[in-house]
Amino acid sequence: MRRVVLDTNCLLQSLPSMSPYHKIWKNVLSGNICLCVNTEILYEYEEIIAEKTTREIAHNVVEAIARLHSTIYQETYIHFGLIEADADDNKFVDCAVAANAEFIVTNDKHFDILKHINWPKVSVIAIKEFLLQINDNTP
Repeated sequence: MRRVVLDTNCLLQSLPSMSPYHKIWKNVLSGNICLCVNTEILYEYEEIIAEKTTREIAHNVVEAIARLHSTIYQETYIHFGLIEADADDNKFVDCAVAANAEFIVTNDKHFDILKHINWPKVSVIAIKEFLLQINDNTP
């Protein structure tokens, strides 16, 4: 089972049933993907999803994530501050490190800096590449 941190925009892209990335959300719900989160990430998910849809949808999505047995709730105690261009993105990096996540799934270019940092090593993958990996591993 894969441990991943989903950037908010990638989560948003995976929610609509007509989205080409909906398979990611379906894999999260079925427990095939362990979504690594913390309080800050869940708050951002709810805030941004509510802006794009409704408060009810946002609450339901966050509630579903929180209740999944496969969700890894990982509090972060060390804040590395690796992304200076958008410090708000650091919550995803810190969670990925603390939860020993395989990837951060994001299309945000601010995360590209992580490719040049040797420690802590955090792998980043674009949503399209991640979907291809899921498709390769699904019978």
